[in-house]
Amino acid sequence: MSTPVLLSWSGGKDAAWALHQLQQRDDVHVVALLTTLTEGHERSSMQGVRADVLHAQANAAGLPLLPSWIPQTCDNTLYLQRMTATLHEASQRWPGLETLAFGDLLLQDIRRWREQQYDALGWKTLFPLFGRDTRALAREMIDGGLRAHLCCVDTQHLDATFAGRAFDPSLLEALPPGIDACGENGEFHTCVSAGPMFGRALALTQGETVLRDSRYAYTDFVLQAPSQAGVNPQPA
Repeated sequence: MSTPVLLSWSGGKDAAWALHQLQQRDDVHVVALLTTLTEGHERSSMQGVRADVLHAQANAAGLPLLPSWIPQTCDNTLYLQRMTATLHEASQRWPGLETLAFGDLLLQDIRRWREQQYDALGWKTLFPLFGRDTRALAREMIDGGLRAHLCCVDTQHLDATFAGRAFDPSLLEALPPGIDACGENGEFHTCVSAGPMFGRALALTQGETVLRDSRYAYTDFVLQAPSQAGVNPQPA
């Protein structure tokens, strides 16, 4: 029997491609997507993706979305308390579930932190994309049909005008030297709307871009109402 897996889900390309990779394997099967949401903002805590978009992504993947809510001001201790409660809920819902997968690519310190923290909670960790060449991986994602836009840009590393741009070959060519092709060093984050991991594409409309904390340029992506989906949509 294949191993049940809970996949950490941000709404971005790396999590989506990790899901795609796991879907190709016979030894594991993803039972749900786990996302961290910020109370009061109703968005994913890193990418800033709206909660309803995250639910639509999960529905397109044919999987339930398991939210772990954290306050706007949250230290590591409180984060782990909330996550522990959510993981307990998951293990009760899916007996035998004890593996948590992540879309991390390169950063050894982040991987070690996850391994140590979740091992202490009795969970195994899985990193299906770790160690891949990020430029080759970015091309693989795009060629494989993944569609995403940049929803958050760290303006200390990348100009704010990149916020909202499509994650496509022209973006890869436009990235300045030293910027990782997958944004693995935090240069940018993405919101996914289509790909082989989904049964259908999402209809999203690009909204405004705002600068937060005098540093992060966030571009909003809004799920279109069914009545709007066929009227000149701007996919994200």
